[in-house]
Amino acid sequence: MDIGVFIPIGNNGWLISTNAPQYKPSFELNKQVAQRAEHYGLDFLLSMIKLRGFGGKTEFWDHNLESFTLMAGLAAVTTRIKLFATAASLVMPPAIVARMATTIDSIAPGRFGVNLITGWQRPEYSQMGMWPGDEHYSRRYEHLSEYARVLEDLWSTGQSDFRGEFFQMDDCRLSPLPQQGIKVVCAGQSQAGLEFMARHADYNFCIGKGINTPQAVAGVTARVQAEAAKTGRDVGSLALFMVIADETDEAARAKWEHYQAGADTEAIAWMADQTSADKRSGDDTNVRQYALPEGAINLNMGTLIGSYASVARMLDELSEVPGLAGVMLTFDDFIEGIEAFGQHIQPLMRCRQHLRASVAEPA
Repeated sequence: MDIGVFIPIGNNGWLISTNAPQYKPSFELNKQVAQRAEHYGLDFLLSMIKLRGFGGKTEFWDHNLESFTLMAGLAAVTTRIKLFATAASLVMPPAIVARMATTIDSIAPGRFGVNLITGWQRPEYSQMGMWPGDEHYSRRYEHLSEYARVLEDLWSTGQSDFRGEFFQMDDCRLSPLPQQGIKVVCAGQSQAGLEFMARHADYNFCIGKGINTPQAVAGVTARVQAEAAKTGRDVGSLALFMVIADETDEAARAKWEHYQAGADTEAIAWMADQTSADKRSGDDTNVRQYALPEGAINLNMGTLIGSYASVARMLDELSEVPGLAGVMLTFDDFIEGIEAFGQHIQPLMRCRQHLRASVAEPA
């Protein structure tokens, strides 16, 4: 099972709490995360794109870097780890994304991929006058399918004459081509999202469920595998989990309870209001309802809380889920979290024993 990090491109990471670590995103922070992750043998990094935050006391995600620019910088200061940037399809033309991806591939040959998103939070786009109207909610995967077709044409042949409802190419050209292809990630979990993934994606980005229930993601991975079987394509799932670890189960649980006690209810309420705008989203990863009280402060992602040994055991359980290609981790404190993972958790994981001899102690 591959291990990746959902890097802190937005302020405060993924905890919506006044009691959680408060910080702004920066290249230096993400460079440290990337280089320490690479040092400990982790496999990939993925950065989201967020164009408007949720406010509240913590100004949650009001402060964000841009995904492709950040990953280009990280490509230049890493040597092995794979990198995924996120393309906001409503505001980034596919021909430009294709060229940006090829440029980053030239910095990090064979290490770059793209996470495609449809766009679901209206204020992100209406603030720029670029929201296409609420009909986008029901047609977003039609739009994204055409988008992906253009990317596939350009990355494979360097030319596209694709003409659809949303995109019309006229001898569109791209050169040079990616050296080893560009892998695609998509997060959709609705039926339309799964059908898109089965046709166009290499990985499905899904959110883990519950507290200390790693196997709960099995239902999602089974749906992904069933849909991919219809197209005969190999699609693996990447499950998102937060890790809150300490030397003992009790100490880790105390951290979690402290974070919950500081829940930024104003930011959480604003987020819930945005997700409710789309009545037709099914259970898409990016458009799900966020429920109070438990889970809301970490965006309802699956959370592994416990001692280093307990977290290692739960990650080993996760590695046994059929169809799971990897896990993408977030931490309450990313620098401390990466170090704790590399020094104390990963060495205890059965599924990562191949790294025991190759990963050195901290430089």
